[in-house]
Amino acid sequence: MSRAAVLDPVATGRAPLVGLLATLLLVAAGVLVPLLTGWQVHPRDDDLGFAPTHGIWQPGLGVGTPVALALAVAGVRWGPRLAQRLPWGRLLLVSAVAAAAWMLALALVDGPSGLTRALGNRWEYLPTAREVTSVPELLSTFTARIPYSAAPDNWVTHVAGHPPGALLFFVALVRLGLGGDLAAGLVVTAVAATTVPAVLVALRALGAPTAARAAAPYLVLSPAAVYLCVSADAVFTATAAWGLATLALATTARAASARTAWAVLAGLLLGTCVTFSYGLPLLGTLCLAVLAAGRRWTPLPVAAVSALVPLLLLLAGGYAIWEAYPVLVERYWDGIASRRPAAYWSWGNLAALAVSAGPLVGAGLAAAGRWGREVTAAGDGAARERRAVVLLVAGAAAFVLLASLSQMSKGEVERIWLPVVPWMALALLALPPRWAGPALAGQVAWALVVQHLLYTSW
Repeated sequence: MSRAAVLDPVATGRAPLVGLLATLLLVAAGVLVPLLTGWQVHPRDDDLGFAPTHGIWQPGLGVGTPVALALAVAGVRWGPRLAQRLPWGRLLLVSAVAAAAWMLALALVDGPSGLTRALGNRWEYLPTAREVTSVPELLSTFTARIPYSAAPDNWVTHVAGHPPGALLFFVALVRLGLGGDLAAGLVVTAVAATTVPAVLVALRALGAPTAARAAAPYLVLSPAAVYLCVSADAVFTATAAWGLATLALATTARAASARTAWAVLAGLLLGTCVTFSYGLPLLGTLCLAVLAAGRRWTPLPVAAVSALVPLLLLLAGGYAIWEAYPVLVERYWDGIASRRPAAYWSWGNLAALAVSAGPLVGAGLAAAGRWGREVTAAGDGAARERRAVVLLVAGAAAFVLLASLSQMSKGEVERIWLPVVPWMALALLALPPRWAGPALAGQVAWALVVQHLLYTSW
């Protein structure tokens, strides 16, 4: 069955165009307001400040430029056709390989340093991971080293701002002999590339196989690849995606034993996400979306209980997340949060998200809103596919709304909100068929522009 036969949306009218223009205006405002007014929206000691992103205006070409351009042209021209024709298993493999190639090509626009500079930065996890000699000691002293008052033993910014699971991932890489800047960057990229097949698996499990195939090119050639390649948040993104995919499998498996097994695995993966980032409990919005799309809630208690296991393992080592979080909040507001004005970042965050997700996602969100009436309808196969897409997009949007209201994400969300970008990008499926090709080309062009104009710090 063709994409048009299943995914033709209800009449969207001018909604996609309005959504696209609104998104572009939002990004333009995010850039121009600080530049024209002199408004200091980044910390004054922060030399990475091309708002609304955490980067520097630095146009340039590099060794990765011709490769990225070749992949862009090939992807736009043949990607949608391949996604429809490849056998399912091969589609999953090809999508992961292509996503990795796209990320690496974009990173190499900055030369080899594009794969090494971020993870090797002294504020990141990897340099700290190389200094860890005892994991039990790390866990038992972790909370005490969060405050600035713990100087000179306080954790660097990224380590202090996250639960110890993020640091432990890189400690594991170091102990496996993969602790070099380049080796770790390649591992992170490989992990990030699995996000695409995870989202496809989730869609197919939820009864939306046509949506999965239509989504593949958008997910592979996403502008988020600019930030995914060597960002630790890419690991969080992939872990979350597989957690949601296994939860989707739990909702649709026929045998009770299979449902239980998938629910346990989903809980373990999603619980691990919570050990990575204090903000990722908000993935609960996407979990609810998956369960609603699968029309089965029985995996919820099993997944919820198994999600506690990673947290209990850390607790056994001496780290309690409920004790650490208030300490982190205090450090956050003692530091950069107090120097980032909420009057800007309350909407500037959305502009930064648009940079990472791509402006066509704004068009898709406007169009997807017209599908909303089908969320409660049973309908035919086409309606069920649209329902699954709408619910997943709504779950991602709810995550962003709650994160914004928390005021714990002021800036840097082009990286911090990466775990929801693939799910929000599913809104692109709501665009009218005549938009499909231009939307993919627009997303790809946006990624190339961002990579070639900005020196990104992730």
